[in-house]
Amino acid sequence: MKRTIAIFAAALALAPCGATGEWVYEGKWGSEGTGNGQFDCPSGIAVAPNSNVYVVDVGNCRIQYFTSSGSFLGKWGSSGSGSGQFEQPEDVALAAAGTVYVTDWGADRVQYFTSSGSYLGRWGSFGYGNGQFQGPLGVAVARDGTVFVADWGNDRVQYFTSSGSYLGRWGSTGAGNGEFDGPEGIAIAGNGDVYVVDSGNNRLQYFTPSGSFRGKWGSYGSANGQFDQPWGVALSPGNQVFLTDSGNHRVQYFTSSGSFLGKWGSKGAGDGQFNYPYGVALTPDGGRVYVADEDNNRVQYFGWTEPAVSPTSLGHVKALFR
Repeated sequence: MKRTIAIFAAALALAPCGATGEWVYEGKWGSEGTGNGQFDCPSGIAVAPNSNVYVVDVGNCRIQYFTSSGSFLGKWGSSGSGSGQFEQPEDVALAAAGTVYVTDWGADRVQYFTSSGSYLGRWGSFGYGNGQFQGPLGVAVARDGTVFVADWGNDRVQYFTSSGSYLGRWGSTGAGNGEFDGPEGIAIAGNGDVYVVDSGNNRLQYFTPSGSFRGKWGSYGSANGQFDQPWGVALSPGNQVFLTDSGNHRVQYFTSSGSFLGKWGSKGAGDGQFNYPYGVALTPDGGRVYVADEDNNRVQYFGWTEPAVSPTSLGHVKALFR
C-alpha cells in the first residue's frame, strides 16, 4: 500500500506534463515625487537578510528602505559631495552583517553605511588608477565581504576589502572575452563566480572572483536570450540568473551558464509592465523578485506560482492504478 501511495504521489507530481510555473505580479509601491515612498527614477535595489528592501532613489539623491510589502521604514541622503551625501547614487548592495554599500556615480566613489543609514566610510575618486573610478555603477558583496564594483567608464571591474582597500581588477575596452563596453550591473553567485552585465555589448559575462573568464551569453535583439540595454542582475539561491532587459522592458532569467528559462514584462504602466526596468533583487529564499521600474517611479514584486493540476491530469494519474 505504501508503495502504491508513493507511486501515486510521484505520478501526481509529473501529471501536468510539459507545464511549467511562472513569475506573476504580486504588488507594487511608489509614485513620482519627493515624499516618503515616492521616487524620482529608482535604480539599484537590494534585499536584506530580514527581507527589508533598499532602493536607490537617484533623482532625489537618497536611499529609501521598506518592508517586504513596501511600507516605508526610513531614508537617508541628500544632494552634495559630503559624507553621506550623493551626487548621483546608482546601485546598492548589502553585506551579510547588514552594511549597506552605495555607488555614487556622480562623485566617482563608494560609500557605506549601517542598515539604518549611519555613515561609516567611503573610498574612490575620479581617475584611471587602482581604486579610482570613472562612473562606478553596479556593486555587489561576496560572502567573505569582498566588494566588487563595475567601473563603467573605465570598462573594468575592481574589487576591495569591506573597508575599501584595493585588492585587484580586470577588464579593458572591447568586445572580446573579459572585455567590456560600459559594465553596469554585477552580482555574486553562491560559488563565488562574478556575473557582470556588459551593457554596451548587450551580453552578460561571468568570471572567477579573481577575474578569470568563465563564460558569456547574449547579443542585441528582442528574441529570447537577446538584450537591448541590459542593466541589473541578481542570482537566486539556486543560481538562476535574473537580468533586467531595460530596452525591451522585461526581465529574463537563465541557468547559471546562460540557458534561457523564461521572461516576463512588456512596455507600459500596468501591473507587471515596465518602463525601463533597472535594478533587480531576490529575497533570501528566492521566492520573490523585486524590480525597480525606473521610468514608472515604482517598485514591483513578483512571486513564483506552479500550474494547477487539472482534473484531466488527475484522470490520467488514476488510470495508472486501474
